[in-house]
Amino acid sequence: MYRIVAMQTLAPQTKLIEIYAPEIVAKAHAGQFVILRVDEEGERIPLTLADWKPEANTITLIFQEVGVSTIKLGSLNVNEELCDVVGPLGNPTDVRNYGTVVIVGGGVGIAPCLPITKAFKKTGSRVISIIGARNEKLLILEREMRCICDEVHISTDDGSKGHKGFVSDVLNILIKKGYSIDIVYAIGPSVMMRAIAETTRPHKIKTVVSLNPIMVDGMGMCGACRVSVGGKVKFACVDGPEFDAHQVDFDQLIKRQRAFLAEERTALEHWEKCRGN
Repeated sequence: MYRIVAMQTLAPQTKLIEIYAPEIVAKAHAGQFVILRVDEEGERIPLTLADWKPEANTITLIFQEVGVSTIKLGSLNVNEELCDVVGPLGNPTDVRNYGTVVIVGGGVGIAPCLPITKAFKKTGSRVISIIGARNEKLLILEREMRCICDEVHISTDDGSKGHKGFVSDVLNILIKKGYSIDIVYAIGPSVMMRAIAETTRPHKIKTVVSLNPIMVDGMGMCGACRVSVGGKVKFACVDGPEFDAHQVDFDQLIKRQRAFLAEERTALEHWEKCRGN
């Protein structure tokens, strides 16, 4: 039922996949996500929508091949089918004309920034994007972001393209230059989102982040995606995934994200050994 209609490599270990999913397309909004399984024995993978095409009834997802499940997903071919795809899940982005919006995307986190950027542009907002990656080869969707945004700023950790440093450095530069920023949206690794939150906090700039905790059912029943926001327990799947960045306990989030690193490495090593045989 959930047939793959396109697969494309965007960067090393980063792929784009288009899936035929008319029911999801009919209800999709910026900021929402889906949960999929490659096969009946596979784990549930949450992936934020990068795009959807009503005329083709397809959704677009972008992911990194970092574990068994994502490597399996990346190994599929066009016209093969996924076991299941559930969505759209989570609350849509609160889209309105804020004035000047800065969208910050790090690594594969640039992907969900694309529909959010489109949505804000439709409101008449001025949209400035800051996108970054470890190096130029890993930078994705630059052309697409340039087609939408009023300004695009790039950073790479090694300086191979744009500013040498982090996306938070670029944001800090814009603030020091006197840019009037009404709201910041940031999506990417948790350490990156924490850095963005600490950059905007002294200036009291409203900042929203899309959190990516460990998630299982995506419907608020398992409790795996619990996060602390403003000292209260929230579930990223039903209360989020977007939250006030200045209220998020990032230390707790990062600790919980790393809870199963050893098991994930073991699973990958076992799978690669079995595949080699």
